[in-house]
Amino acid sequence: MLPLYVTSGEPAGIGPDICLSLAARIDERPIVVLADLPMLQARANALNIQVQLVEYDGQIESSPVGTLYVEHVPLAENVVLGELNSKNAAYVLEQLRRSADYAMTGKSVGVATAPVQKSVINDAGIEFSGHTEYYQEFADVKRVVMMLATKSLRVALATTHLPLRAVADAITPERLNQVIDILLHDLKTKFKIDQPNILVCGLNPHAGEGGYLGMEEIEVINPVLESYRAQGIRMSLSLPADTLFTPEHLKDADAVLAMYHDQGLPVLKSQGFGEAINITLGLPFIRTSVDHGTALSLAGTGLAKSSSLHVAVDLALDLARQ
Repeated sequence: MLPLYVTSGEPAGIGPDICLSLAARIDERPIVVLADLPMLQARANALNIQVQLVEYDGQIESSPVGTLYVEHVPLAENVVLGELNSKNAAYVLEQLRRSADYAMTGKSVGVATAPVQKSVINDAGIEFSGHTEYYQEFADVKRVVMMLATKSLRVALATTHLPLRAVADAITPERLNQVIDILLHDLKTKFKIDQPNILVCGLNPHAGEGGYLGMEEIEVINPVLESYRAQGIRMSLSLPADTLFTPEHLKDADAVLAMYHDQGLPVLKSQGFGEAINITLGLPFIRTSVDHGTALSLAGTGLAKSSSLHVAVDLALDLARQ
């Protein structure tokens, strides 16, 4: 039984807090947290959590309730709760490197990730735009797709962490074809949806208003969508995002394709924040993640909610089972 690895993320945030909650689980395979062992024990003490941390050494059985498998990743400097330290940026990236390496070399079934703080990694002089892009580069795949999901809604993104002024130039026929191909493939193979029905957001207000508010829908987006519709694929033409996310439109949709990060994700998170998860489609391994950030002010307070991490772990295990 290969393990599922869980990265604990930014050490000054709530990542270690929510990872400690995994000790309450019993799963069909080992769950292993990548973290600095003394730091994780200190966080358990601060939160008054009774947990036995066991260094992972290839165990094939699930850890008992109250026990957590940990693979030690050493910190550069001691952690002060809620205070970012760029000297620990390499520690965060080492978690990602190990988790990707183990998945790529068949030593794990995949990874679920706790949140990282992009800014502090860049402050350390390391160019970093997010988990999604890191795993894409590590796996050496041309394109991946970020998709967030709740129990009732899936939203995939045509672009991810780009400045808003760069989005329009990034919406090209090549990108849209790659994103849609990955989305269709993974909905069919990972989620077992035989004939996915996908709704697509326009880029501009009112989906361009017939060209009066932008030509991207007419010149770029709809021609690509028409090519899929001609193949019998269930896919809308570009729709105004302000009306697409209504119950009447969404009732038969298996996924929504949004053109940029803040077009689709605020709607999804407003419906299920804390219960939503992030899935990276197009990777040669399973990667799920929480739907929230590092919440520095909540670290060590006991107020952090771990529900999203548990949903991410549940989905990763379910995908591994399939």
